Order: sequence, then C-alpha cells, then structure tokens
Amino acid sequence: MKEFSSRTRISNIKKLKENHYDLLIIGGGILGAGVARDASMRGLKVALIEANDFAFGTSSRSSKLVHGGIRYLENLEFHLVFEALSERAKLFEIAPHLAHPLRFMVPLFKDSRVGMFKMGLGMMLYDLLALFQTPELHERLSRKKTLDRMPIVRGDDLVGSFIYSDGYMDDDRLVHETLRVANEFDTCAVNYVRAQKSVIKSGKVTHVEAEDILTKEKLTISCDHVVSTVGPWTDLVGPKLVDDWKSLLRPTKGIHLTLHKDRLPLTSAVVMAAQKSSRIVFAIPRHEMIIIGTTDTDFTGSPDLAKVTLADVTYLLKIANEYFPGAKLTEQDIISTYVGVRPLVKDDSANESKTSREHVILPDSRGFTFVAGGKYTTYRLISEQIMTQVMKSWTIEKKLSIKNCQTNSPLNDYTSVENYHQALSKVENETEQKLAERYGLEAYEMLEKFGEAQSYWQIEAYQAIYTTMCLNLVDFYSRRVPLMLAERDHGLSSLEEIAEVFQSELNWTEQETIAQKNNLLDYIDNELSWRKKLS
Repeated sequence: MKEFSSRTRISNIKKLKENHYDLLIIGGGILGAGVARDASMRGLKVALIEANDFAFGTSSRSSKLVHGGIRYLENLEFHLVFEALSERAKLFEIAPHLAHPLRFMVPLFKDSRVGMFKMGLGMMLYDLLALFQTPELHERLSRKKTLDRMPIVRGDDLVGSFIYSDGYMDDDRLVHETLRVANEFDTCAVNYVRAQKSVIKSGKVTHVEAEDILTKEKLTISCDHVVSTVGPWTDLVGPKLVDDWKSLLRPTKGIHLTLHKDRLPLTSAVVMAAQKSSRIVFAIPRHEMIIIGTTDTDFTGSPDLAKVTLADVTYLLKIANEYFPGAKLTEQDIISTYVGVRPLVKDDSANESKTSREHVILPDSRGFTFVAGGKYTTYRLISEQIMTQVMKSWTIEKKLSIKNCQTNSPLNDYTSVENYHQALSKVENETEQKLAERYGLEAYEMLEKFGEAQSYWQIEAYQAIYTTMCLNLVDFYSRRVPLMLAERDHGLSSLEEIAEVFQSELNWTEQETIAQKNNLLDYIDNELSWRKKLS
C-alpha cells in the first residue's frame, strides 16, 4: 500500500492549495475516514482535514465495543439495534484484525431492575434482530453455573445470568486503517489543519480557508461540497461555516479506566447496572488489561477541556466493587483513564442515558452536509448514507459517472478473513504472533521492511510513521498502540527505543527529541490529574 507519512503530509498540503475537490471533509475521526473511503472508492476527488491527530476525539475514546446496543431495546430503538447488528457482522468480515467477537455476561440479582424473564425476552429479540448472524446465540445460566463460569462475581442475592455475543475493536486503529484505504484511492488527507471559515459565492460554497497548525501557513481549499464530521465539535465548527447555525448537540461525557487483568481476571466481558439507574457499565477484557466504563453525564464547553474527575473514578470503582467484592479494587489499581465526549443529538429526554444514539444528516443548500450523533459500530452505513445525501444535489451526468458504494469489501487484501487466518497460521515466535494478530499478512512485510528494528515496539513505531501519518510521541502512545492504557508504567520503559526511531525517521534534533519526551510525560500526567485529589 502507499506510504502515508509526514512526507505524504507535505505533499498533500501542496495539493490542497493547488487542486479543486469534489468533496472536502472536515474531521478525521471514524465518520470522516469512513466518508473519505466511501467517496474516493466511488471515484470522487476527495480532501480531508483534521485539526488535531486523526482519531483524536471520541473515535479513540470509546468503550471499544462492536455492538448492537442491547440496552437500546429498552428504549424501543429497534431500528437502531437492527442496523448496528447488521454492521457488526460486516465489521467482523471487513476488518477481522480490528474487530473480534466477545462473549458478555449479564449477572442478575434479586434486586435487579430487570428480571430473568424480561432479560430472556430481550436476549431472544437481540438474536432475532441479528438475523441469527451472531458468533454464538445467547445462553441462560443458573446461579451455580454463573459462579462456575465467573467465580469472582458476587454470589449474594445472585439469581442467575445470561451470556450473549457482541465484539470488541481497536477503535483508533480502525480510523487509521480506513484512512489508509482512502489514501490508496487518492484522498488528500492531512492532520493538524484547522478549518477557519467558508467562502460562499452566489449561494454556494466555493472554498474553505484553513490553517496548517504546525507551520501557521494559511490554506485556501477549493471544493464543490463540504461534509462536516467533527463529532462533539459540531456546534463549534458549524458557525465558522454558515452564519445561521443552530445548535444540534446534547454532548455527554464518558470516562473509562483500565486495570491489569490480574486484578480482575474475567473470563468474559461483564455487563453491570448502576443501582437506582438505567446506566450500564461494562468490564471488558482486552489482552492484558480490563476496561471499565462508561459514565454518561451532560457536558458543556469545548471537548478539548473534558477531564476525568475523582468523582468519575469513584463512581466506576463503586459499581465494579459491588459486582466483584472480592477484588477490593482501589484507585491504586488503575493503570490509566481516558475521557471522551459523545456528540448526541438534542431531543426531549430528561435523562442523558435516554438520549437517542441515532444520527442525523443535515443537508444545506449552500453545499454543506452536517452530521451529528450515531454509533461507532454503524460508521460504514452512516458514511454510505452521507454520500447518498450529498449526491442528491448533483446533476444526473455527475451521478452517472460515480460508482456505487464499494465499502462492503475488506479494508485491505492483507486482512480478508481468509488471509487473516493464513497469517495467524504462519507465526513462529511471539513478535510474529503479535504483529499477525494486529496486521494480518502485512506483519511479514513489516518484519522484512523494518528489519533494522531492535524490538516489537520499534517495528510498531516504523509502521505508525510510514502508514498512519504519526508525527509525535503522544500520538503514537495514545492512538497507535495500547502502551499508555495497558502497561503499568504507561510504556515508558520502552520510550528510549521508540524515541530513537522517531528521531531518526522524522529528523528530529536532540533538543526536539527531548521536548517530545517531555510532552509525552506531561500528557500522561494530565490524563491522570485526578490522582492529585487523592493526597
């Protein structure tokens, strides 16, 4: 596949200034990447700009689940669940290296808000809405079988449990892999470029003025249509593009915390219900770590300012300890925390958790399409729907020149289901195993291409630099690999060898390298700033 690196960025900045685009996408999260892939595979000339790193916002700060949303059945959002389950099945097919099936346990107690009978009906409906395209159908377990399966779950007042199937994913990597495909089809994608305002002539957008944040260079990007996929920044970016913007969002904040799996040795994910609330919290095993989350509280202000608070952490620990009292989890067990802001669309719900996860696509006759809301799992379908909406305003001649949607195909040839399993069957050592699980057959090309690497993390660093436009250590640690979330030392024991690769490949001076390391330390300290409240 084509290089997608800092060199690509320099070339693409030049293209942004010189070329005219059918479509300019503002926002490099999963929806922006999805639209870029969809549009470029149809044969359109596409540009994408992102004000920070790709996947900087909610797209790297989710619960990292591929799921239909079983709890949305209670809100009677059957259409949303049906779509999500259909897209879940597609994601398992097109990205088997990024999306994996996972079993979930729902323990039920005497005082649970939903009893065994009602939960059983919900499970049957969930399997039915999936059209039985699910890795495994649900199971009903007695109290004894529940404790046999999950000995650490609370036994007091336990009635039984249900087991059902959903999945987990690498959310940030799905963005990067999707953008790699878009790059392969000549999308001109650039990170660290901020849209500042639109230029409208004769009632139609003709240009967007932007700034390269790294060089402060001003850019004027010529385009026929603009799609805004900026998630929780929608109400901040909208007024820059149109002067009659009306607020769309009811943002909510969600935080997660991570533990090492030896502190909570789960055999499957566990669905936990907050007492006296309809809020659901997950405990999700992922390799060597457990993710616990999420919260759901109204949030105002810039998403850049969202923080994890000690109260957030205490809330999640309390729920986890109610379900796993023997674990006696404390703040000291937490490896890392992260916070994201959901771009939920305003409705009349009094409760944050009742606010719909449905998305809206808002066309504007001046040549804009604004997108808000939606579930991560359905990003591919939403991207297709966005393109359908965009093309409604085009001439028949232009429509006829454009291909149909192509995004049901695997993200790349390395990771079709067949090739992915072939890659796993060839492994001969731990490094090959790790790389094959993450990259499929491309793992063996990486080992050949980056043969000078001295360690697994150096190979990952080379890959990030040359295939994901990774420009600094913070972006690598937080949105390319799970070092910060999964390692007790946040991966700092590998910092020198990783920094060595970045310094060599990005031509950093010694002073720049030191500054990059310090930026990473500051970032980790800021992400865990709630700990200062403990003393």
